Amino acid sequence: MLRHWPRLLFASFLLCAAAEQAIAAGEAGGWETAAPEAVGLDAGKLSALARDIGSGKFSNIHSLIVVRHGKLAFEQYFQGPDEHRGEAVGLMRFDKDTLHDMRSVTKSVTAILFGIALAGHAIKSADTPVLDYFPEYASLRTPQKAAIRLRDLLSMTSGLQWDEEKYPYSSPLNSEIAMDRAPDRYRYVLEQPVAAEPGTTFNYSGGDTALLAAVIERATKMRLDDYAEQALFRPLGITRYEWLKDATGTPIAASGLRLLPRDAAKLGLLYLQKGRWNGAQIVPESWVEASLSPHANISPRPFGFQRYGYQWWLGTARVNDAAVPFAAAVGWGGQRILIVPSMDLVAVLTAGLYAERRQTDTTFAILLDGVLPAVKP
Repeated sequence: MLRHWPRLLFASFLLCAAAEQAIAAGEAGGWETAAPEAVGLDAGKLSALARDIGSGKFSNIHSLIVVRHGKLAFEQYFQGPDEHRGEAVGLMRFDKDTLHDMRSVTKSVTAILFGIALAGHAIKSADTPVLDYFPEYASLRTPQKAAIRLRDLLSMTSGLQWDEEKYPYSSPLNSEIAMDRAPDRYRYVLEQPVAAEPGTTFNYSGGDTALLAAVIERATKMRLDDYAEQALFRPLGITRYEWLKDATGTPIAASGLRLLPRDAAKLGLLYLQKGRWNGAQIVPESWVEASLSPHANISPRPFGFQRYGYQWWLGTARVNDAAVPFAAAVGWGGQRILIVPSMDLVAVLTAGLYAERRQTDTTFAILLDGVLPAVKP
């Protein structure tokens, strides 16, 4: 049956086209809405992009949302096969009320929570040595590991040996999967050998994020998902979500969050607005700026990724021959929250490209080559 899903996607587009046309001045689910043209977006280009997705030109895309000047201006849902963190769930028809795996977008959310805890003085300093929060692992302490600071976890420059790229996430040899299956995830991460001097070399690591989450929990004396509910989700009006947990009941900080696409867009808009929401400062402006500032150089990646912030990817797109900086929360399978400050724009994409190694090419072709050129000069 799945061989027919391109045609089903197109049928889904026809079914959902009315939703696109319904976006006009008003309110929807807590969002202020506007027609694309009213916020300087080319409705024709966005509609053509949605038709391309619906016809199967871009495979297995599940949703596309565009927010400009703080208003929900374009929203489209499709259908296709999906997974719940590695478990196939078959063909899904997505809409605004369908939760979606956000995978490693969860890392960016964990960093937001860290910043809130830091501002509340639960966490004293980003320069605190990581092992200060894990006294039970004193036997693992070495001079090199003692030098790893919290900020090194945030920028994925801990130096701890880790590999999430050589093996697929279906393999127990993948470091994140091995961590998830370990009887003690934190010991597993901290017992890895130091492969680079802390603070010097970027290496993508869900283990670094897992340690950050443990620090948040130990500092706030709250489980990560409970702290998120109190400090972040409730203030943003996010009421429906799931945070998947490991066998011990620990929220999976590297990849376990499931959100509505509209609520993912709220997170992007929160950062675009420098941490403010409905007049309240939810995240300190200084933390937003720190998170979206470069802290590590990364090896060349497609579509302009050049630097890494605090659990956020940073890059530059070319739009009409101009360089346009952007930040992105990026999750395996095609989950993306794109923030473009110079355009006052947030875009969210969800997809089911979990087995597609070139998923970045597909998703950023939609966002950077499709959505951004629809912004009128």
